[in-house]
Amino acid sequence: MSKIRIGNSFDKQDTTMTQGWKPVRIGDICKTNQQTYSVSEKWSFVNYLDTGNITENRINEIQYLVTGKNTLPSRARRKVYIDDILYSTVRPNQRHYGIIKDMLPNMLVSTGFAVISVDKAVADSDFLYYYLSQDDVVENLHAIGEQSVSAYPSIKPSDIESLELMLPPLEEQREIGRILRVLDDKLSNNTAINHHLEQMAQAIFKSWFVDFEPFADSEFIDSEFGKIPMGWQVGTLSELITVKYGKDHKKLANGSIPVFGSGGIMRFVDIALYRNESVLIPRKGTLNNVIYVNQPFWSVDTMFYTEMNRLNLAKFVYFFVRSKDLASMNTGAAVPSMTTEILNTLPVVIPPDEELARFEEIVGTQFAQIQDNLRENDTLSFLRDTLLSRLMSGELSVANHAAK
Repeated sequence: MSKIRIGNSFDKQDTTMTQGWKPVRIGDICKTNQQTYSVSEKWSFVNYLDTGNITENRINEIQYLVTGKNTLPSRARRKVYIDDILYSTVRPNQRHYGIIKDMLPNMLVSTGFAVISVDKAVADSDFLYYYLSQDDVVENLHAIGEQSVSAYPSIKPSDIESLELMLPPLEEQREIGRILRVLDDKLSNNTAINHHLEQMAQAIFKSWFVDFEPFADSEFIDSEFGKIPMGWQVGTLSELITVKYGKDHKKLANGSIPVFGSGGIMRFVDIALYRNESVLIPRKGTLNNVIYVNQPFWSVDTMFYTEMNRLNLAKFVYFFVRSKDLASMNTGAAVPSMTTEILNTLPVVIPPDEELARFEEIVGTQFAQIQDNLRENDTLSFLRDTLLSRLMSGELSVANHAAK
């Protein structure tokens, strides 16, 4: 039976006490929003993290702002320290949370975060972070937020402080946090490697198909793009791909095949819409989130998928479409939208088949490594999520290991 109570009170009748575990309020083991920056401190620069720039502990941007040159956002007020937990108080289900492990100088975060500082004499920061990242905790906090009087779901720091949980002895907390942190660190490392590999492949694409560097000694001809190597052609994207519409997935059974939306993988189902190499392009939503896929998949109805009209095209098409600012071609009003007409008529310099084959051979190794890392991350994510619930509930004990 679960040892965690999600909510604002703890029902002792619902628990079977694990030895040494005790019910506590989060507010009794931490403090929130302890340190606030004042402009009178006159920092010469600020490293600022906004709520939208961190998701599930992955940061995509920290703004470097120079005093007197850049305007400091009015929300840039919260000071943070190593092991502080950040939890967005707006729309908790968007999972804008994380834990500070590497801190930049003069770092501030938005007042849209609850900054949670754990009392390390009684609790472990990693343990509490993983507790707060559980699906049922996130859903519960979002439900509380939906009852707020604001225009969008929002919670108060006191809502987090009022949550109660079963707290293991400190050494067990540390061991649970360590196990989950090791898995997350491996996930982050694989993601960083993939980013580097893709940057390398993208640099090759630019060198070959934008700057024409390997063909500098070739004869060039004039085109609407300027001079291009002889034997190359100017055409449209429709000559290379067939754009297809995704389909609704709601009635599909769960399985192992990924369902892609404009934000990435949404779920896994039992049948595939398409099984070959493809480039997925958002039809609605985040238009620049172009995705390369080389496995059976399902694409939702707000996401185009593509069929290649020639061999050795998918990676070339992926980098070509990525190089375009699709968001600037938006045709929607309330929701950003893309059309097949816009995609089909995009002008493109088309290399000869032999150059496409050479490009495929060179970057194919990098893409294979990327795919291997993605598959490993899927396995690690499943393992972490499975362990998370079992460790937090006490179903899987670390007491003997923690005692060593």
